[in-house]
Amino acid sequence: MILHKHPHAFIALYLAVALAFPLALLGVAWAWRRFAQPPKPNAIKNGTYECGLDGAGARPIQFKAHYYLYAILFLVFDVEVLFLLPFGVVASELPAEALFVMLVFVLLLAEGLVWAWGRGHLEWK
Repeated sequence: MILHKHPHAFIALYLAVALAFPLALLGVAWAWRRFAQPPKPNAIKNGTYECGLDGAGARPIQFKAHYYLYAILFLVFDVEVLFLLPFGVVASELPAEALFVMLVFVLLLAEGLVWAWGRGHLEWK
């Protein structure tokens, strides 16, 4: 068998399969879109549809995007603790390069905090 004769044959076979599989899936998706897609949309197909009935009632309540920004900022600074706590536990055993990397990490977070504060994103409205 050819896989046993050349040391890199297995890698070549692996790469061929790794390229062929997604390309085959893209081909299937293209064929599905080409042959199984319904005809061009019209007014009935583009109409509102809600569980078999026409949409009723008021439109959904829209939330301010500012609330989501609070949540994202909370997650960023909450995850910071997940990185700083293990570092603090073993900080005395780490080389100086690790201290420098953590200093860069903290400075980037501080920059993000100053940016959010300067833009007024930390003020509750």
